[in-house]
Amino acid sequence: MAEKNWAGNYEYRAASLARPRSVEELRDLVLGAPAVRALGSRHSFNDLADTPGLLVSTADLPGGIRIDETARTVTVGGGVRYGDLAQGLQEAGWALHNLASLPHISVAGAIATATHGSGDRNGNLATAVSGLRILDGTGELVDLRRGDEGFDGAVVGLGALGVVTEVTLDIRPTYDARQRLFGGVPWEAVLGRFDEVTSAAYSVSLFTTWDEPAVSLAWLKELDGVELLIGDDFFGAPALTEPRHMIPTMDVRNTTEQLGVVGPWSERLAHFRFAFTPSNGEEIQSEYLVPRPRAVEAIEAVRRLAPVVAPLLQISEIRTVAADELWLSSAYETDVVGLHFTWVRDQEGVEAVLPQLEAELLPLGARPHWGKLFVDRDRVVPTLYPRLADFAALAERFDPAGRFRNPYLTRLLG
Repeated sequence: MAEKNWAGNYEYRAASLARPRSVEELRDLVLGAPAVRALGSRHSFNDLADTPGLLVSTADLPGGIRIDETARTVTVGGGVRYGDLAQGLQEAGWALHNLASLPHISVAGAIATATHGSGDRNGNLATAVSGLRILDGTGELVDLRRGDEGFDGAVVGLGALGVVTEVTLDIRPTYDARQRLFGGVPWEAVLGRFDEVTSAAYSVSLFTTWDEPAVSLAWLKELDGVELLIGDDFFGAPALTEPRHMIPTMDVRNTTEQLGVVGPWSERLAHFRFAFTPSNGEEIQSEYLVPRPRAVEAIEAVRRLAPVVAPLLQISEIRTVAADELWLSSAYETDVVGLHFTWVRDQEGVEAVLPQLEAELLPLGARPHWGKLFVDRDRVVPTLYPRLADFAALAERFDPAGRFRNPYLTRLLG
């Protein structure tokens, strides 16, 4: 089988690929395969989806959008992309609390890996989950609701419990937002006034290549109707009057509208427009979520590594995520700061740099994003999750025959 991820840097290791169109067909496929994994929108950069057996795509499974206005929830098929969900919610007058940079990712895949947007008070996308329907390793459909035993372990589930066929998410009435950009944020402000910088808007992203004399770009997402905390000066950085892509060589038309133009949340919270591919895919991504109290140390450490990091880097983004109680969330019981790296597509070169980066960040408690490239040569990552043993027991209960186990999970769970 020659199926690759979105960026083309990784070819899945599996015997075959199936695209079931119903839950019944999916059940037959799962029960007929001793080894199976779910495949979403292919935005992971590692072997998370690998299996010696069958890959089952969730793209063609039923994907309706059902809104319960009384409960303020929406239920969707696991393979639905956030861009489609956002459009459907906006048309009905509803919204999510946040979106990731890319609206092209599937709901089930994003929550399974604790994918996130930004904002000091905003939890990752998985924190909006109030219910799951999972086809487990025995072929049973299991419904879990917030508060049920094991729910907090199942949401960020890495595909270990089965195939998530439906997800129920909290929603809120629709709202408008704007984006403003500021260029040249002094490092002294970022390091010396970090809490003020990241709390200056609903969502703040800082973009850098680490070897610059100042952070090249600050990207603020502000809710309309809320008093602006920042004028035309962002800690010494002037407001930009021309739209910008965070990677100077990329087409700015791919990004969502900027320069303070107010519009619906569905067209502002993501960095990239749903109608466009955000780049040519020639990239590799890594990310490390650092406990907020260690964030400045982590930023300083990466700056010291700029001579080895910058030559392989397209851009890096600094974002914040609020703490939660989901067992395998990178923000489990701690607010975190994400250090995201969009590398050039040089697999060998990136893998050579990552051990140096991880030697600085993992001792600070940094948790790698589950779906992005990391190496963890010393097996530090399993020690960073206090509920890992509970998760392993939950996975065994849902999948007693180990159909959904693969080398990735074996490295993690033992």
